[in-house]
Amino acid sequence: MELALTMAEATTGQTSPNPSVGAVVVKDGVLLGVGTHLKAGEPHAEVHAIAQAGEKAKGADIYVTLEPCAHYGKTPPCAELLVEKGIKKAYIASVDPNPKVAGKGVAILEAAGIEVEVGLYEERALQLNKHFFHFMNKKRPFITLKAAMTLDGKTATVTGDSKWITSAEARLDVHKERHKHDAILVGKGTVGADNPSLTTRLPQGGKNPIRIILDTKLSLQEEFAIYDKEATTWVFCGNEADPITFQEKHPHIKVVQLKTEDIQLEDVMNELAQNKIQSLYVEGGGTIHQAFLRENLVDECHWYIAPKLLGGQDARSVIAGNSPHWMEDAKELTFIDFEKLGPDLKIIAKPKGGF
Repeated sequence: MELALTMAEATTGQTSPNPSVGAVVVKDGVLLGVGTHLKAGEPHAEVHAIAQAGEKAKGADIYVTLEPCAHYGKTPPCAELLVEKGIKKAYIASVDPNPKVAGKGVAILEAAGIEVEVGLYEERALQLNKHFFHFMNKKRPFITLKAAMTLDGKTATVTGDSKWITSAEARLDVHKERHKHDAILVGKGTVGADNPSLTTRLPQGGKNPIRIILDTKLSLQEEFAIYDKEATTWVFCGNEADPITFQEKHPHIKVVQLKTEDIQLEDVMNELAQNKIQSLYVEGGGTIHQAFLRENLVDECHWYIAPKLLGGQDARSVIAGNSPHWMEDAKELTFIDFEKLGPDLKIIAKPKGGF
């Protein structure tokens, strides 16, 4: 199962809207076949592993990180394949939350007399597909709030200068996170001030997330880097904006005009969910961060902290807006991980008990 999970973890970010899955076929202590799902629409992990095992799969055990599928989609049901090939026992790390599967794969195996054991390395399997599990259960994208800051919580100087707060090592890690997410979001302020490209730039390439801009009145008409054709870009606007004029200048950009004058984050999340966007990486400034925090739309915080001090009340903070009057009204978090990246520190935290 460790091998199956390691293979699946290597595909994180590239299989969406499908989960990352690994499978290993073993018989009498001999490794017969391994496989991992590489891309939506392509063969599942079990198919690759069974194909490698060939006729030796009969009477063998299979270790798979997620319950084998039980429905016909772009590929046939993997549960039926295991039955057909005579698998003796299936070790499954976690049950699939997809209503089309959700225990049905296990039921098919057990009905055919295959012994099934569920829960081996379950916690690691759940972490592997946390975006997928969250989307299936909550019906909205998993939202990661990202910020780079000095030790005293500043994201830019009073002039707006922010390049660079963190080191090259920390910025490389950000690109790894972009690769893992389906979409990346900023507000018009970040686009206007920093002119970011918001693409994934890793030494060996990487998947570009869909770039999402919140621009209520479609005021950003100039040729910004985010409007190039290197990655897909969507712009959300309010009902008073003029999308026709905007798209005359930028015909390849998708404009989503909402029914309200101001952009409501709940409407944005609904639109993303309808388009099977399972994960969202929020890289906006303090105002965007404050909006997501206010609406309790935060599932994880990724804070990159540089060993620098700016000081001053006029320097820009991670979260904009007004603070509560009382400490008891603070949003409580739980630290779940931290690591050193060059001179910087990356801290991952999640809402305590959920916001």
